[in-house]
Amino acid sequence: MSILVTGATGTVGALVVEGLAGAGADVKALVRTRGKRAFPAGVTEVVGDLTDVPSIRAALSSVRTLFLLNAVTPDEVTQALITLNLAQEAGVERIVYLSVIHADTFTNVPHFTGKHTVERMIESLGIAATVLRPAYFMQNELMVQQTIQDHGVYPMPIGSAGVCMIDARDIAEIAVAELLRRDRAPAALEALTLELVGPQAMTGASVAAAWSTALGREVAYAGDDVAAFEAQMASYAPSWLAYDMRLMLAGIQLHGMRAAEGSVERLQAILGHPLRTYEAFVREAAAGG
Repeated sequence: MSILVTGATGTVGALVVEGLAGAGADVKALVRTRGKRAFPAGVTEVVGDLTDVPSIRAALSSVRTLFLLNAVTPDEVTQALITLNLAQEAGVERIVYLSVIHADTFTNVPHFTGKHTVERMIESLGIAATVLRPAYFMQNELMVQQTIQDHGVYPMPIGSAGVCMIDARDIAEIAVAELLRRDRAPAALEALTLELVGPQAMTGASVAAAWSTALGREVAYAGDDVAAFEAQMASYAPSWLAYDMRLMLAGIQLHGMRAAEGSVERLQAILGHPLRTYEAFVREAAAGG
């Protein structure tokens, strides 16, 4: 019996596949197109699409454990609910679902409320799952790194309430640990929810300061104008996505994304090492790592 990883070619999914393979697990990587990414030896590529029921039925055959990761798309909820229903149909009882922190608070943000809907299904049907709720990914910053370096401005309007950004590598390591824990247990384990956060609450000003230190020159925070951010993003991304991100950033300015008491210590116990810091991530990115 194997572990099926959806989103296997993405930032987190690819790291999860590598981590599971490195631990000796029997891994199936769900891909839309075969050969798009090089996977470790022994990983089986399975071609399918989360909106194509026959392909997911086939992918779930001989699977004991499922890692469900959905990209932010207009039909994200449909993809997740269909996949979970098909997993139940196939008798898959061990599931790790990648949600988002504060999904029940950011109620006007489409991809947050979508993930909260999926969480509600998991809870209401009594599915034995680990729900991982990550905060803002540090790796999101790579999309604006060129702007930071070329113009000396940090353009993400994250405000001053504080965001405990987390490194995608820590997310993947925790996901791997939970997948292996569930997969290797003699029976399905109880449901578990984990908030995935970094060790520091970052603000627009402190992020700009971290880049200033790493680059050796001043980087300014561009400010809290989410409308300007939306307009800029809509020039190269779908308008629905730009608006979704605008709503998320407005929510971050209002609520922040801060760690609950004890979260950092709990995560570091799972990882067996300290959570990666934002400053360390920025130094690595600035050095081209």
